[in-house]
Amino acid sequence: MENYKVYPLFDITIERGEGNYVYDNAGEKYLDMYGGHAVISIGHSHPTYVKNISEQVAKIGFYSNSVQIPQQEELAKKLGEMSGYEDYSLFLCNSGAEANENALKLASFHNGRRKILAFKNGFHGRTSLAVAATDNPKIQAAVNFTDNIQLFELGDLEGVRDALAAQDVACVIIEGIQGIGGINDPGTDFLEGLEKACRETETILILDEVQSGYGRTGKFFAHQYADIKPDIITIAKGMGNGFPVGGVIISPKFQASFGQLGTTFGGNHLACAAGLSVLDSIREENLIENSQQMGEYILSQLQDIKAIKGLRGKGLLLGLEFEEPVKELRGELLKKYKIFTGAATDPKVLRLLPPMTIGKEEADIFINALKELL
Repeated sequence: MENYKVYPLFDITIERGEGNYVYDNAGEKYLDMYGGHAVISIGHSHPTYVKNISEQVAKIGFYSNSVQIPQQEELAKKLGEMSGYEDYSLFLCNSGAEANENALKLASFHNGRRKILAFKNGFHGRTSLAVAATDNPKIQAAVNFTDNIQLFELGDLEGVRDALAAQDVACVIIEGIQGIGGINDPGTDFLEGLEKACRETETILILDEVQSGYGRTGKFFAHQYADIKPDIITIAKGMGNGFPVGGVIISPKFQASFGQLGTTFGGNHLACAAGLSVLDSIREENLIENSQQMGEYILSQLQDIKAIKGLRGKGLLLGLEFEEPVKELRGELLKKYKIFTGAATDPKVLRLLPPMTIGKEEADIFINALKELL
């Protein structure tokens, strides 16, 4: 049997990681400015993370959610305190796609509606909403099976208001900052207007913070640059630093009931150990502040480079826009300078999603390499 090939792969075999670097099977060292789609939040093989996971494995890795798992309550409490959502509830699952699917269900259960409003160039995992993020006709044909999804341009508040006026839309889902779509920031005015329109029409507002959350933008959640409190927030990626963890943060307006949602592996003992390690490390090492400071530093060093058409994003969720596609540039950064960077659905945008532990030394390695290439 062979793997089902759906991803283009670099001819590199990574064997281990440490801090902000990864190493291949030939011992070659690479600077990780991508973090595996923003998954690596506290650095590779973080000692606290490794210790806690190892200790948990020695006890028990998993048992079903039919028994008490105190670590789930501890994780929910710490997450509430650090994010500012102490009065919300947490449903644990395994991935961002699963978190978003459960969020859509909750919205529909709550108001009895079926329509979903999303935004062009958004991405919400390999769900029915994947149509919003791709121009691939094969994917579109597979997922565009329903008339219940409406897509709007990011920033089209008037269009959104008109669509919500009939009060038949279950939910609006939007990323705090669009990640795969090219690091597009909806802006505080738009988010605040969107929340107001949802509140007036009893439409559920879902903030997808799967990629933009967990301190990466300099706030715990990207939407916290605006004065809003969504009804549901979805999380994953950096939540587990590589361990599959996802979650749905749920407003007190929702009433839980047995059988409403379900998961086999969500909130297992190992997932909780990973999640708690990440939260403790973010707090103890001031990684949210570091994300903000390092993001500002990187942008300040790139703003005068004429070849860069535009700089996007906040903190360590950054996009560099060029006049031409960046595929060749990314290849040269990897081949010549041993630096991993990210792509977007917009072929002219280079994405930077390094671990939140990055310092000026690593940032300068990337900046100097980019300047030499350009």
